[in-house]
Amino acid sequence: MSDATTTDLYEVTMTMSYLREGMTGPATFSLFVRDLPPERGFLVAAGLESALDYLSGFRVGPEDVDAFASALHRPRRDLEPLLGLEFTGRVRAVPEGRIVLAGEPLLEVTAPLPQAQLAETYVLNQLSHQTAIASKAARCVLAAAGHPVVDFSLRRTHGTQSGFQAARLGAMVGFAGTSNVAAATVVGIPAVGTMAHSFVEAFASEEEAFRAFARSHPGPLTFLVDTYDTVEGVHVAARVLKDLDRGAGSAVRLDSGDLGALAVRARSVLDDAGLPDVRIIASGGLDEYALDDLVRSGAPIDTYAVGTRVGVSADAPYLDSAYKMVEYDGRPVMKLSSAKVTAPGPKQVFRRAGCADVIGLADEQPPDDGSPLLETVMRNGQRTGARSALDECRERFAADLGRLPSAARRIRAPVAPRATASEHLSALAVRVRRRIEEQIQAVSTRSTVSERTAFGSHRSEPS
Repeated sequence: MSDATTTDLYEVTMTMSYLREGMTGPATFSLFVRDLPPERGFLVAAGLESALDYLSGFRVGPEDVDAFASALHRPRRDLEPLLGLEFTGRVRAVPEGRIVLAGEPLLEVTAPLPQAQLAETYVLNQLSHQTAIASKAARCVLAAAGHPVVDFSLRRTHGTQSGFQAARLGAMVGFAGTSNVAAATVVGIPAVGTMAHSFVEAFASEEEAFRAFARSHPGPLTFLVDTYDTVEGVHVAARVLKDLDRGAGSAVRLDSGDLGALAVRARSVLDDAGLPDVRIIASGGLDEYALDDLVRSGAPIDTYAVGTRVGVSADAPYLDSAYKMVEYDGRPVMKLSSAKVTAPGPKQVFRRAGCADVIGLADEQPPDDGSPLLETVMRNGQRTGARSALDECRERFAADLGRLPSAARRIRAPVAPRATASEHLSALAVRVRRRIEEQIQAVSTRSTVSERTAFGSHRSEPS
């Protein structure tokens, strides 16, 4: 089976109906985040590259048809119309690394309706998860205020693929490295790591453990010093580093306790030992809130290692994202459900100074001071260019972050900019809403007349 089966069952049932009814006209679906999670002033667009990988290789094969038939408890022949279905459509999207706001389309798919519908689950999954993680990681970079941040999340992410993505996304927004060897190798980012408490416990003493580690590793050393007594562990590390003349570039790592107070004491011990160049690394349940507190307190920590809370975006583990049809066969459509109203028509986002963004129609002219965010990244089912290099994503993020209002960058109580709708989009929404409401009213009127006629006929019958 291929990734075609990595979908929700209702995508399959709808697609079957579309094919049976001959509904294969072009449909546009827009993927957006309705509202930002609490304590978020912005999002970082991510997940596009893996979504494009999926779409460019999408094809329903014989094994997929068998799987669909089994899931639906239907004869295989009922599902055979799906066999050979490929993605031949167009994708317009915000490139990875760019900052986006609530309501703005991150991606729009235009393709024959069955194809666009089947793309929903996988594409929504990739962009939602990765945008959430990238946004969390970006806040850690902000909170660290110039101190290096590294990724230690692999052991507790929700699967190894998520761990790989967390490492890549962290690097995209400015992390200095990752403990994930696979990600470091494939993505081309520095691999970082020290030792675990088990290593120290395996030896008779901390000093034996540190000296053994030094014998195996010629490069700069990092000793984990809080297995037993943290301050004493720093003393032992200082003694070993000084004896071996290995202080340059080396570090001690604090992984528990009051990291701010312990960092102050560790710095004092190292300085008194004549080791001012030995760095202090902090880890252990850190996220942007903890980093913000430590940095503001003036803690002498040189590098921060973040793991679980960032790799799963613990305080905001999901986005209120949606993938909604906005046009079918040239007819703009919208949803009118309470609290979930959507805007009709293919769109463009025009970025203005200070992220005073305008969401307009895809074919309208940008405002004088606005530039479009969505780019055509796939045409006829094929990428329009090469994959974005990590450096390009970093540059986009850095440029957008520099233009973001300071209130949106705050770690606590941020104020997110709000995009506004253009006059053309607003006018279209009014027309489409009126058309839908008139259709509903016409149907309601016909139903009422039919009911009255039936009721009158019933009363006129003889008893």
